[in-house]
Amino acid sequence: MSKQSLLILQSLWAMERRQPDGVERSIDQNIAMIQEAGFDGISTSCTDPARVALIARALDGSGLAVEGMCFPQTIDHLKAAIDLARRLDVVHLDLQPDIRPRRVADCVPLLEGWIRVAQDANMPIYFETHRNRMTTDLLFTLELMDQVPEMRMLADLSHVLLGREFWYPISDEDEAQVRQVLDRTWAFHGRVASREQIQIEITFPQHKIWLDLFLYWWKYGFKSWQRRAGADARLAFVCELGPQPYAITDRQGNDSTDRWKEALLLKSLVRNVFESLANDAPPSTGDRVAT
Repeated sequence: MSKQSLLILQSLWAMERRQPDGVERSIDQNIAMIQEAGFDGISTSCTDPARVALIARALDGSGLAVEGMCFPQTIDHLKAAIDLARRLDVVHLDLQPDIRPRRVADCVPLLEGWIRVAQDANMPIYFETHRNRMTTDLLFTLELMDQVPEMRMLADLSHVLLGREFWYPISDEDEAQVRQVLDRTWAFHGRVASREQIQIEITFPQHKIWLDLFLYWWKYGFKSWQRRAGADARLAFVCELGPQPYAITDRQGNDSTDRWKEALLLKSLVRNVFESLANDAPPSTGDRVAT
């Protein structure tokens, strides 16, 4: 009997150390770590043919799922990314549109063109909420979603929270806008932000209010996805605790916490949230806690 399931992936970008000692693991070492830790797959960019070839060789026989990422500025850029994504047999392509028109009307032809190309190629694509992209602002993105009903979203809510600098507790107005994105979301990128920092340490007690908020949002988003997705659909959630300058560092330039350990904790928390949904009622408007 088929049922909906959750794929928790680890970002290869997040595996970069960028520490003062200059030591970096190889692609093979990173993928081995990811698999041994029980992740279901990886997330990686599909822009460099040589790097994609190295990743494809490292993944061979692993059974790991892959999310592809790309940063198109034109329709042809997406065509090239799809060609590379096929080499990795990706579950979907995450688009960060690397163009910033000031008017919604100037964005619509690009969005519709990308969607058409992806449909012709039978490649699922989702548009990520991300700063310094077409989707940099939440209100602008909501307008895009209104104008392009076929636009499926990938929610990285850290950019939404930081970009709009939501006050805590979250207002009903801000909550309603976040839910509009989540009700069109088909995949997730996961880190925890505050209203002033893109990535905070989830093990610090002073950050628990933000961790609880993101767990609540993900819980709502998972539940919304379950209502819209097919009976045997798979939902991808990427743990994306990025290296500096995303990661906060100390005076010596070292990460303030062990990001790998926090990624493992995040994986466990997210898995628990998804598995709790079987006997869970939909969250109410006033509910702000997911744990």
